[in-house]
Parts: sequence; structure tokens; C-alpha cells
Amino acid sequence: MQKIKEFSLNFLFKISNHPVLLRDLLEANALFNEDMLIDPAKLNFKMKHLNAYFYYGILCLMILLPLLLITHYFFTLLDFHISIISAVLVTAFVFVGFDLFKIYTRKIISKKLIKKAWDLHFPCFDYEKYSKIVEEIYKDALKNEASKINLEQYVLEKIVEDHSK
Repeated sequence: MQKIKEFSLNFLFKISNHPVLLRDLLEANALFNEDMLIDPAKLNFKMKHLNAYFYYGILCLMILLPLLLITHYFFTLLDFHISIISAVLVTAFVFVGFDLFKIYTRKIISKKLIKKAWDLHFPCFDYEKYSKIVEEIYKDALKNEASKINLEQYVLEKIVEDHSK
């Protein structure tokens, strides 16, 4: 299952080899914890839209074609109007579903890239344990107007200070 997930993410997204900057990581972590979408440029990735359409089309065919074959005959026996209405609804669900598919895959790749960048910038601190703490520290740093140069030092000092309590 993990190999399928990795293949899918590599097929759907172009990921840059450049490391994620600390400030971008902190902002992305805060947005991710608030369940908001993150700007792909912050985490150095972009969606391959043609591949996404192709992948989503295959998923729709795998799910909808069997359902169509099963239900079409029964709908036409009842009333052809039901068949027409169901075709319109399925078409609407396909187009709305694509937007949901893009959001879902962006959240998956965002979490993966945040964890990867976290291991680079905070190797001694577990992501699951410290992501909320660092989010609060980042918000405090923005309130206190900590400079970009001192941001890493500010965050690390606060983590250690909170951890030692």
C-alpha cells in the first residue's frame, strides 16, 4: 500500500530538490495544524495537472463504470427520467469530486513534505509531539516581531525552554 501511495504522489506532484526554508516550514506547519491549504511554493511542490486529470479519470472509471453497468438497466426500466437525473448528478459529483481529490492529495503531500523539512530543521524534536508547540512559538515570534535572522534561534530557545519545564 505504501508503494502505491508513493507512486501516486510522485505521479501527481513535481517536488523540488531545494530544501524548505525555516520560515516557510513554520508558516506551513501553522497553516497545516489549522487545517488550511498551504501554498505549494512554500513547500517547493506543484501538481502535475495533466497527470491529475488522468489519475482521477482512472479512479472514476474504476468506481463509476461498475455502478453505471449495475444501475443503468434498472433505472431505464423504472423511468428514463430517473436515468437522466442520475446522469446529471453523477456528472456533477465527478467535477466536484476532482476538486476534493486535489485538496485531499495536497494535504497528503503537504504533511509528507512538512515532516521531511521538520527532520532537516528540527532533527532532535519529534514532529507529532512538537508541531503544536512550535506553532504557538511561531505565533509568538510573529507577535514579538522576531527578525528572520534570529527566528531559528528564537524558536529553538523557546522549545528548549518549554521542554526543560
